[in-house]
Amino acid sequence: MSNDFQHPAHLRSQVRPRTGQLSRLLDPEQVVLFDGAMGTMLYTRGVFINQCYDELVLRSPDLVREIHAAYVKAGAEVLETNTFGANRLKLTQYGLEGQVVAINTRAAELAREAAGDQRLVAGAVGPLGVRLEPYGALGRNEAKAIFAEQLSALRAGGADCFLLETFADLEELEQAILAAREIDPDMPVIAQATVGLDLRTAYGASPEDIARVLDRWGVDVIGLNCSVGPQTILEAVERMAAVTRKKISAQPNAGMPREVGGRSIYMASPEYMATYARHLVQAGAKIVGGCCGTTPEHIKAMAEGVRPLSPRTRVVVGDDRALVDEQVAGQPIGRPTTPISERSRLGAKLAAGQFVTSVEIVPPRGVDTARLERDAAALHAAGVDAINVPDGPRAQSRMGAIATSVIIERHGIEAVTHYCCRDRNLLGMLSDLLGASALGLRNMLLITGDPPKMGPYPDATAVFDIDAIGLTNLVSKLNRGLDPGNNPIGEPTQFVVGVGVNPAALDAAHELKRFHWKVEAGAEYAITQPVFDPAQLETFLASIGDVRIPVIAGIWPLVSARNAEFLANEVPGVTVPPAVLERMRRASEKSKEHALAEGIAIARESLARVQGVVQGVQVSAPFGRIELALEVFSR
Repeated sequence: MSNDFQHPAHLRSQVRPRTGQLSRLLDPEQVVLFDGAMGTMLYTRGVFINQCYDELVLRSPDLVREIHAAYVKAGAEVLETNTFGANRLKLTQYGLEGQVVAINTRAAELAREAAGDQRLVAGAVGPLGVRLEPYGALGRNEAKAIFAEQLSALRAGGADCFLLETFADLEELEQAILAAREIDPDMPVIAQATVGLDLRTAYGASPEDIARVLDRWGVDVIGLNCSVGPQTILEAVERMAAVTRKKISAQPNAGMPREVGGRSIYMASPEYMATYARHLVQAGAKIVGGCCGTTPEHIKAMAEGVRPLSPRTRVVVGDDRALVDEQVAGQPIGRPTTPISERSRLGAKLAAGQFVTSVEIVPPRGVDTARLERDAAALHAAGVDAINVPDGPRAQSRMGAIATSVIIERHGIEAVTHYCCRDRNLLGMLSDLLGASALGLRNMLLITGDPPKMGPYPDATAVFDIDAIGLTNLVSKLNRGLDPGNNPIGEPTQFVVGVGVNPAALDAAHELKRFHWKVEAGAEYAITQPVFDPAQLETFLASIGDVRIPVIAGIWPLVSARNAEFLANEVPGVTVPPAVLERMRRASEKSKEHALAEGIAIARESLARVQGVVQGVQVSAPFGRIELALEVFSR
C-alpha cells in the first residue's frame, strides 16, 4: 500500500498551530479536560449501531458538529474527532475503504469549526481490529501504512495532536506511534491503552508495563481509556505515576455498562464522574475526559470538579523562599507569593524555625461572645501565639469561624481560622476567602470537614465541590493574585496556608499520599489530629522526611474515661491507644479530679516527647476550659 498520502494545498493550509493551548497540553502540571463519548451521543440521537458512525461526518455533518458544540459548552478544552474506526480495514466492512481521506479530513474540519481558536482538536485513531504478525496475517509495515493514511488526513483537516486510543496490543500501538512520528515529528502524540478489571490489557500488560513501554517509545502523553469505570482507571493511574514522569491521561467509561430493557446503559452519574476526575488528577493524571457512556453533562460536572486543581506554587518554608511555577504560554501565573515571614506573626515564627503554641477554642453556639473575648485576652496575656478556631466541628451549628476569628484578633492575639469545604460551593468559598483577607485574617487551616450525618442535623446536606487538596490549590492561587480561572483579582491575599494531617490514620499509605498532594498544592505547615501516642507521630514524621514544611502536633487533654472513649469511637480521625484508655479508666474509678489530673499528665507527657520533633503544638481546651490547656503548657 502506498505511503504517499498527499492532500490539496488548501487542506494543508488549514493547520493552525495554537501555541498556547499546545503548551498547556504538554505542560506536566497543567490540568486539561477532554470531551466525552461521541458514539454514546450519536446513539441517543437515533443512529443505530449497525451504521458506520465515522461516515456521519459526510452524511450528517450538522449532527456531529452539534455534539462537538455541546462538549465545548460543557467546558471541554480538547475535542476528539469522530474517527475512532475510520481506518481502511474497518471502513472496508461498510464498503467505504475509498473514503478514508475524505472521512478523516472532514471529521477534523468539523471538530475544528466547533473548537475555534481557543480549543484543540485531537485526531482520534483506534486499533485496526485485526492481529498483527506473527499472530495474524497483517504485517507491521502494512499496519503502519494504514495508520499513516488516517493520521495524514486528520492532520490535513486541522488536528492539533494525535490521540491513539483504546489499544490492547502494545505492538500494534507501536506501529501507530511510528506512523504518527513519520507524518509529523513535531505533532504531539497521546497514546492510550485499555485495561480490564484485572488492571491488565487483553494481552497481559500491566499499568507499569504500559507506562514504561510508552515512555521508552517517546510519546508525549501516556494514558488509559475505555473498557472500565473510573475506580479501576484510578488504581491503574496510581501505578503508572510511580514509574513515569510523562504526563498521564485518563478517560474512563461512565462505569461498567448494565443491561436495562435490552440496552446497555452506563450508570455512573455526572457527580460520580466529577468526584473521580478530582481523584484522577490528584493521583497524577493531568489530562482527564470521558469515554463510553459519558455525555456533556458528565464533562460539565468534571470541568467544575477539576477546575481548582491547577498548577500550584510550591513553598519552602525553611529558608523562607517562594518557588513559583514558570509561566505557561498564554496563562498568567500572577505575582510571586509574599514570603511567609511577612504575612503574619505566626508565619514569621514558622519561617524562623521557632516553636509555636496555640490553643483551640470552639466558637460559641449563639451570639454571646463575652466568654470568647475573655478567653482570647487571657491567652494573649499568657503568651500563647495563636487561637485555633474550628469550622463547624462535628457538624454542629456554631458561630462561623471567620467571624469568630475577627472577634478574637481584636484582643491582640492571632487566630488560625479553620475553613472547610463542606458547607459552601466553590463560589461561596471564593467569596468567603476574599472577605477573610479583607478583614485582615492571615492564618488558615484548610480542611475537608466532617460529614453532616455525624452531627445533630442529619438531614443537612453537604456540598464538597472540592476537598482540602483542591481548597489548598485555590488559596495558593489567591496568594498569587489569581482566581480559580486564572483571572487576576488585584491585590493578592496574604494567607499562611495550613492543612490537617492524621499520623494515626488507619490507611497510612493513603494519608501519606494525600499529605504529599497537599504540600504540592501549596501547604506551608500542617497541624495533626490529637496525638495520644507520640510513637505514632514519630513514625509518621520519619515517613515525611522529604517534605520541608513545619508540623504542629495536636494535643488534647482528656478529662474522663467517657471523654477518652468518645474521642476513640465517635470522632473521625482520632485514635486513642488502649493504654491511654486504660489509664483514664483507672483514674476515673477513683474520682473526677483524679481523671482530670491523669488527662493533664498524659497531655504533658505527649508535649514533652514531641517538643523536639515538631515545630509547635495546638492544645485543645476541653469544654472551652482554657485553664486546662494552659496547665498543659505549665512545667
